[in-house]
Amino acid sequence: MTWLPKKSVVVPIDFSEESRPAIETALELVARPEHVHAIHVMFPLDIISPGVAWGVVDEAERETVTKEHTAKYIEEHNFTGVTVLNRVGDPGTEIADYAADINADLIIIPSHGYHGIKRALLGSVAERVIRHAHCPVLVLRRHDAD
Repeated sequence: MTWLPKKSVVVPIDFSEESRPAIETALELVARPEHVHAIHVMFPLDIISPGVAWGVVDEAERETVTKEHTAKYIEEHNFTGVTVLNRVGDPGTEIADYAADINADLIIIPSHGYHGIKRALLGSVAERVIRHAHCPVLVLRRHDAD
C-alpha cells in the first residue's frame, strides 16, 4: 500500500475538535480536496424519543439543520472543495458502507478515547468502522488521551 496520493479518503466528522485534524490529515494525503469525503452520520430518531413523541422534532427538519451545520463547519475551517455528505443510520456501518460504495482507499477517523462506563454507554464508532471497513482505517488518537 502506498501512502501518497490517495484517490479517495473518507473522514467521519462529528463537529468535535478531533474532527478538524482528521480532515487536515486527509487533505495531506490526496491530490485534490474533493478526494476527501467528509461524512456526518446521525442516529435515526425513534418513535419513543421525547421530541418525536411530542411532535416537536421531525426527521426532515433535523436533516436540514444538520446539513446547514455541516456546511458551516466546513466553511469555518476553510475546508473548501471537500466533498460533504450527511446520512442517517448506524454511524459505524454507514461510514464503512459509504467507503465501500466509492471504493475509498482509506478511512481516517478520530478517536475520542472514551473509557469505562462512558465507552460502554456511547459505544465506539471507530471500532465498528474498523470491523466493517473494506479498506485500511487510520485512527487518530486524541491529543489529551495520554
